[in-house]
Order: sequence, then C-alpha cells, then structure tokens
Amino acid sequence: MRSKALRILIIVLVDCAIVAASEAIPLLLRFGIFSVNAAYLDRMLVCLPVDMAIAFGVLAFFKLYTRVWSFAGIDELFAALKASLVIEAVFIVYRIGFAIPMPRSFYLFQWIILFLLLGGSRLFVRLYRQILKRNHPQGKLKRIMIVGAGSAASILIQEFKYQKADSAVLCIVDDNPDKLNKYIAGIKIEGDRFCIPELCEKYAIEEIVIAIPSASAAAIHEIIDIAGKTDARLKILPSYVSQAPASSFARSIRDVNYEDLLGRNTVDIVGEGLQQFLDGKTVMVTGGGGSIGSELCRQIAANRPGRLIIIDIYENTVHDLAAELSRHFPGVDMVSLIASVRDEARLRSIFEEYRPDVIYHAAAHKHVPLMEGSPCEAVKNNCGGTLTLARLADEYGVGDFVLISTDKAVRPTNVMGATKRICELIVQTVGRASKTRFVAVRFGNVLGSNGSVIPLFLRQIEEGGPVTVTHREVTRFFMTISEAVSLVLQASLLRGAGELFILDMSEPVKIYDLAANLIKLRGLKPGKDIEIRITGLRPGEKLYEELLMAEEGLDSTMNDLIFVGKPTEIDAAAFFEKLDRLLAAAEENAGDIKEEIAKVCDTYRPAQ
Repeated sequence: MRSKALRILIIVLVDCAIVAASEAIPLLLRFGIFSVNAAYLDRMLVCLPVDMAIAFGVLAFFKLYTRVWSFAGIDELFAALKASLVIEAVFIVYRIGFAIPMPRSFYLFQWIILFLLLGGSRLFVRLYRQILKRNHPQGKLKRIMIVGAGSAASILIQEFKYQKADSAVLCIVDDNPDKLNKYIAGIKIEGDRFCIPELCEKYAIEEIVIAIPSASAAAIHEIIDIAGKTDARLKILPSYVSQAPASSFARSIRDVNYEDLLGRNTVDIVGEGLQQFLDGKTVMVTGGGGSIGSELCRQIAANRPGRLIIIDIYENTVHDLAAELSRHFPGVDMVSLIASVRDEARLRSIFEEYRPDVIYHAAAHKHVPLMEGSPCEAVKNNCGGTLTLARLADEYGVGDFVLISTDKAVRPTNVMGATKRICELIVQTVGRASKTRFVAVRFGNVLGSNGSVIPLFLRQIEEGGPVTVTHREVTRFFMTISEAVSLVLQASLLRGAGELFILDMSEPVKIYDLAANLIKLRGLKPGKDIEIRITGLRPGEKLYEELLMAEEGLDSTMNDLIFVGKPTEIDAAAFFEKLDRLLAAAEENAGDIKEEIAKVCDTYRPAQ
C-alpha cells in the first residue's frame, strides 16, 4: 500500500509540472523567452495552484491515477484526450468568468501541450518497460510457451512482453488450423497441442502457460497430459480471469492443481429453492465436524435455516467449525453438541429438546483398512447409529432424513462398504412405514477430505517420496467436497421417499496416473526425483469402484448431475431380525462378525 501511495504521489507531482509547463510554454511561444508580458505571467502564476487542483480532480475522475500504464494503449490515450479537453474547458470558463484575460492562442497551445505531455508521460512508462525488457540479459530469461491463441493469450503475451522483464514467450500453440503460422505480438503460432513436446525441446521451454479460460475441464486435462511428457513447469490462467481487468492476467497465473487433473468441470450449484426448503427449519447435521459434515454445515448456514444443530463425537473439529461459522454467519442460530450416534439416550434428549425438521446423517466410520481391523466398531457406529437415528426421526416426526452414502456400498468387498450398504437398506426399510421422507445419496471419493489419497500423496512428495500406490491399475471416482455437498443438498430437494440418489462422478481416475501428475506439478520427475512404489491392494480394497448395481436401475431427475436408483425390495421383518443379530454380535465383539454382515448384506463379498 505504501508503494502504491508513493507511485500515485509521484504521478501527481509530474502532472503538476505538466500543468505548469502547459501554461508557461504557450506564453514563451507567443512572446519569446525574454519578452513575456509581465501581466500575463502574473496571471498565470496566480491561477497555477487553482489549475493544478482542477487538473488533479479531472484526472482522478477519468481514473488516470488507477490505470496500469505499463500496458498503455489507445484506450489510455483516449482517456488522456478526454481529460485534457475537460481540463481546458474548465480553465477557459473560469478565466472568462473571473475576467482573467490571456492571449487567444494561449488556450489552443495549452490544450495541445497538456494532452501531449499527459499522454506522453504515461506512454513513457510502457516504452521504458519495453527498453528494459530488450536490454535484459537473454540468457537469464525464463523461456515460456503459451497454449491458446485467443484474446486471453494475446493480453497475457503483451503483459509478458512489457511487464515481466524476467520472462520471454517464445512460441504459441493452438488447435485452430486457421491460426497456424500466424503471429500474436510478434510471437508465432507454431502448432497444435500435440506439438507441445516437440516445441518444448526445440525452444528449451521452461514453463508452459495454459491460457484458455473458456476451455472445458476435459480439454485442460488432455493438454496437461500432453504437457506432462515434457520437463517444463505447468501453469494455468484460471477461468475467472474472463471477468478480471486485463492488466491482472499475469498475476492470475497459478500452478496447475489436483482439481485440474480430474478432467471434469467442477459444479457450483445454486440451490434454487434451498433457502425456501430450509427457511425456519431446525436442521441437524451428524458428523458435522468431518470433511463432508462441515461443508454441509457451511452451505446450510449460508442458506439461513431456522436453526443449525451440529453433532459430532470429536470436540476439536466441532469447536473450530462453530468458531468459523460464527464469524461468517453471525445471524444463524447455531447449536454445537458433542454426542455419539450410538448413544440412543443422548440422541433422544436432543430430539426432545430441539425437534429437528431435517437431518443430514454424515456420521460414520469411513476408513476402509481401519474398519477391516475393527469390523465390530464399523457395525456399531455405521449400522447401529443409523438405525437409532432413523427410528428417532420416525418417532419424532422429522420431515426429511438424508443419508450420506458411498460408492463402496456397491457390491462391497470390505466391511466399511458393507456397513454403508446396510445403512442404505435401513433408511429404505424404515422409510416405507414412516411419514418421514428418507433418502440416501451415494457418491465417490471427495478431494482433500480427511484421510483421502491426494493429501497423502502431497505429504509424501514434500517428504521426498516414495509415493505409495496400492496397484498400478486401481481407479477411483473423485469429486470436490463443495460440489459433492451442493449436489447432496440439491438431491434433498427432489421428491420421493426411500430413494437412492447417485451423483454423476464423471469418469474414474487412475490413481497411479494421478500420483505421477502430482509429482510433475511440483516440477519433479516420477521415477527419477520421486519414486512411485506399488505396495499391493490393502485388505478389503477393490481395483475399481462402482456407483450402481445392475438391479437398482438408473433414472434421470430434473438435475442432470443427479440420478435415482430403484429401492431394493426386501422383507422388512426378516431384514430387521438379521440386523438385530448383527448388532448384538457387534456388541459382543464376535470374531465371526464378517459372516453376520454377509447375512444382512447379501452383496458383500470379502476380498481375499
């Protein structure tokens, strides 16, 4: 801020000198250096402070002190022209009004000199930058390739040329064949995206900048894959720069991140009707301190419910989340409670006191390898907790109950997935005989969640490796936390009871390729700088995940990113009888608990 104020002060002082020069030079031209009429000179000196103040005000009005003059062009010169005309008009009016006569030629020459000096002083900044860039030692310049030859790339190249003295754009690639061999600001368009490796070698490119803000995520992903075959560091101009000032493009360039690697367009859903749905209602979120639960709380709070009840067993995350929500949403009536979904008496007291209208049930044990080692705890928490919560929701007349499920519930090979499938069956079965609307929402992995693979890979890369992957062919579905939660909230607005909503997760991602790309994003080489070590599939882990079983079918909804699966037809009495035996066995920490799980979840096939 101090440097910005100093820059403006210098410009103002220069403009004051320009105003003085624009008044002195016409008199010198009219009378000569030694013959200036003393009366005119006195009038000029008397008016000079007023003229400087007028000029400063008009220039500020035309925003000539907030423009970036390193990129001055026609627009900036036109602004200087308009400002100089207005300044001169004000000078003439007040001199006539106050009877301060000056030679007739004075006003014309003053305006011409004022415009030339105002515009010229600002164009000088750009000229100086250009001279500085050309005189910069060429061996020290960062060698850059631009991907994309649209308007954003054109602006970016100009910024590199006149502002970033340490960088040089050497070539451009674009997929439009009509642009091949043409030039932008003197830089040649030399090929399409498939020429990137060849051109990187030809020009010894150090940095590739993807400058296509309007490109789809799939197109960006393909470019990243091709550019990843080179040793150049990858950067990207994000999509939001389309609405940003042209002078900020270079500052907006960022490293390619893991979301760019997914090849899917992120979803930012504005829940039309969500505010009406939540208006005046008491909304309960279980597992509110977790990755999904905390984002649910954020987005629910943003839509102003009547009251938000956050429930979690872990006090630290609840404390931090409550403090965050209090800062950002001070008007929301919020209650933070420490409770376990396994504790029926505690839950009943909460229902009795707060009478929730909507429940989002995100509390669960979710880590696959850990639950393989503690299967009884997975049953107690996931199955027992969901059954307790569902029955209380039915008893207390809750309007809507939304279960957060997982793709691992489809033909599960692990305890965690099997217990979550049982949770889906619980809400479907309880919902058939209840006035409460029970639904489940199933999706895959979320980026950046606690214990997810990407934070683990990033830590391993920071530590110098190795990056551990269980199998070279293992694939997973991925979605950002915010878009997953947005879709969950959107799904909760769709009508229908006992239904299973499945979120569109796009194409699965190969985990080995994800690890290799994350290494490349750090400017390192997989296998050379950072080892990728194959460790073997963990207990209960699949090579690939599914979102739907064939017998569930798949129907579209009004939202093209949300699909609905058909509820499973089961005998409720037989189901609850087997479920009671399973929960009793879990309470006794039975050694054959996996066999009991298989009796309730008939699609469970433990991995060998």
